[in-house]
Amino acid sequence: MALNVKVGLIGKFDMLKFKNMKKVREQAIQAAPAKEISGDFAININAKNLHPDCMELVIDQIIDHGSANAKSFVFKRADGKPFPYFRAGQYLSLKLPIGDSFVTRSYSLCSSPKWALDGRAAITIRSNPGGYAADILLETLKVGDKVISSDPQGFFYYEDLRDKKTVVGLAGGSGITPFLSMAYAIRDGIEDFELILLYGSRDEANILFKKELDEIAAACPKFKVIHVLSDEKKEGYENGFITAELIKKYAPEEYSVYLCGPEAMYKFLKPEIAKLGLPERLFRRKMIDVTKTVWECENYPIDAKDKVFDMTVKQGAAEYKIKCAANEPILVALERAAIKAPSRCRSGECGWCRSKLISGNVFVPKENELRRWADIAYGYIHPCSSFALSDIVLEVPGEYY
Repeated sequence: MALNVKVGLIGKFDMLKFKNMKKVREQAIQAAPAKEISGDFAININAKNLHPDCMELVIDQIIDHGSANAKSFVFKRADGKPFPYFRAGQYLSLKLPIGDSFVTRSYSLCSSPKWALDGRAAITIRSNPGGYAADILLETLKVGDKVISSDPQGFFYYEDLRDKKTVVGLAGGSGITPFLSMAYAIRDGIEDFELILLYGSRDEANILFKKELDEIAAACPKFKVIHVLSDEKKEGYENGFITAELIKKYAPEEYSVYLCGPEAMYKFLKPEIAKLGLPERLFRRKMIDVTKTVWECENYPIDAKDKVFDMTVKQGAAEYKIKCAANEPILVALERAAIKAPSRCRSGECGWCRSKLISGNVFVPKENELRRWADIAYGYIHPCSSFALSDIVLEVPGEYY
């Protein structure tokens, strides 16, 4: 059946006007006087303040935590601009000149997001014997020193569309820092959820931020901390390790689980958390550092252990020939060779170091395999979480900050 549509005189004029719109607009553009756009729009200024590509920070205060073998560093921006507002649980990636190269290290913000309104933020660094950066920073950084930092990064924060109203936090060692920030945020009315924190330490003397945590718990009914000591039995503390049974002892009927701690804690708690029967969406872990014993990972070809391979690195017009050990992330080999490659999280999560693997084979631990499907299909890797299994040729982008 044919569809007959009658268009009135006014309708025909509307259609003609629409047809000629492009021509009319072009005439108007050409007829307008050329003007220089001077100054920044307010929205651009706000965007730069909230999401700067990088920041120069100056150390305003250093707090020594004594027997806990840690120090907190309070930063302000060297240019006097506001500190970017952040979510409790995020981190800063510091760019550090060590030797002839720059290395990056990520540290969780331990201060309340409220501090950003006063232009301040803090991180905590704990001694790590045998590590590459932590002890150097603890020994050398002083008030007035400047460091280069990213803006706040990461996704380890509360999300009410995903999480239950109560979060059971599982912390170990310096993994307490993002939870301290969350506790402050709850106390300050910035976040609205209940946090039950199980914090594992070797003994009472090694509890980091005990005074601060106890004070927040006393002042804020939405926050509760349970200290768990592995090497000491003492009244008022749980003894042993954090287990599924211990979590159930303090958890309500419905809850989410957040986890942050050293690699050994992740390995121990993985089967324990599975016993809880939680949906995957209710379990969050802070990005896990890349393993130091990659040869123990599932599906690792053990014959590659201890081998050293040749790596050709293409970066713009430059080309480098360096060595790459199978037992360490490719990013470490780049930094040792003083190649300034981009990196932030050092765990495979952020994708900042994304590089093109032109030839060769690499191994990525299952816990750190966070690449997009398309990157896997088209040969892109994250050098921070990839280990060489052969000679490789790698195309690395230039540094961003």
